[in-house]
Amino acid sequence: MKKATASFMLILCVLLLTHLNDAVQNFDVRQHLSTVSRYDFVKDVVDKNFVPSEIPDGCTPIHLNLVARHGTRAPTKKRMRELERLADHLEVLIREAKEKGSSLQKVPGWLQGWTSPWQGKLKGGELISKGEDELYDLGIRIREKYLDLFSEEYHPDVYPIRATQVPRASASAVAFGMGLFNERGTLGPGRHRAFAVTSESRASDIKLRFHDCCDNYKDFRISQAPAVERLKEPILDEMTSSIARRYELNFTRQDVSSLWFLCKQEASLLDITDQACGLFSPSEVALLEWTDDLEVFILKGYGKSLNYRMGVPLLEDIVQSMEQAITAKEEKHTPGNYEKARLRFAHAETVIPFTCLLGLFLERSEFQQIQKEEPLALPPKPPQSRNWRGSILAPFTGNNMLVLYSCPANSSDKYFVQVLHNERPTPMPGCNGTDFCPFDVFKERIVAPHLKYDYNTLCNVQTKQAIHKSKTTMASSS
Repeated sequence: MKKATASFMLILCVLLLTHLNDAVQNFDVRQHLSTVSRYDFVKDVVDKNFVPSEIPDGCTPIHLNLVARHGTRAPTKKRMRELERLADHLEVLIREAKEKGSSLQKVPGWLQGWTSPWQGKLKGGELISKGEDELYDLGIRIREKYLDLFSEEYHPDVYPIRATQVPRASASAVAFGMGLFNERGTLGPGRHRAFAVTSESRASDIKLRFHDCCDNYKDFRISQAPAVERLKEPILDEMTSSIARRYELNFTRQDVSSLWFLCKQEASLLDITDQACGLFSPSEVALLEWTDDLEVFILKGYGKSLNYRMGVPLLEDIVQSMEQAITAKEEKHTPGNYEKARLRFAHAETVIPFTCLLGLFLERSEFQQIQKEEPLALPPKPPQSRNWRGSILAPFTGNNMLVLYSCPANSSDKYFVQVLHNERPTPMPGCNGTDFCPFDVFKERIVAPHLKYDYNTLCNVQTKQAIHKSKTTMASSS
């Protein structure tokens, strides 16, 4: 009996080790870079427990709204300087180790004499060629999927394209448009055509850069930054201690933070996964990814209602476009004289709040919590699973599409909205967990609770101060 038990335990251990080895071998760090993830590596990651709706026969798409993040970009000037400081400190660490007589056998060869790939570059943050490809291909796929929507002759009022004034967003809009209208014109051998991309001033763009115009939100971010750093510190300290022992170099917490940033840039932009990323085990990558996701949750997501409620002007704009499409359908407007798609290109700070306004990536009980203004728990720490992952929510080129369908054969509801996140049908907890929701139900359960909030009241410091002053005056006079 003892021999049988021992044999069984040995087989179990072998199976477990085999499973763990397969998991490590199948681990692709490029799927775990939070919001620095490249679209092609995460767009096909889906919830296997969710079965998308079958669009009923007779239902046809009549309008499409797109809210997309810009494509893969170069690091900003500030972060490039950080990598140059990292290179300087790595040189110091190697020199100190040599002076102490260390063999440096455990130090990866690339670390010795490493220089930043962006060393000496004076400008940053621009859309790179990989990002151009992402948006160009996205435009082609959307046109092919919704042929009837994009069959009209181009006109800027039929297919308005909007972008923020930040160059990487407008460049993304151009790349997308080149794919969408590919071979629809007469320009050059590719038969391209000219199209318009419009932008509003950064100072007043409350539909796509509401975060930049919201004074109360900017105050909130500044006030919360120290608390977010404190949440991340234990993980960074753990990583610092671990890799310092592993490679016998006196790494600091800042070194580890910068090395993790370098890992994300190398893997996402350069497809290099065996240098900075190779310093960390898969479980360590998971923890570092989690710290990034925590920051996104607190400062851009469900961590505070202001984060997403300030996106109400964008939500209103989308609902208005759908109502106008329904009017055009009901009144039988002539094709070519009404809008068929509204296409927007912005930032993670746009896509993430809008995703939250729709209530995506929540359990139904959590959706009810945010409707009641109750705070949500932070995303659980690995190895626990979680819905909130920056790599899925807002990778480069991450997007939400709301497709309006006309279903004349339906006896109760004639119009439906399908929500797609990163081109995949995505369940809406506010609509009984389906991705295909009657338009009136969508407006009642998902949109209406947000529309009681006014952007200026939410965001204006003066309004906030006036309300506080009014309350103080009332209290003193009572």
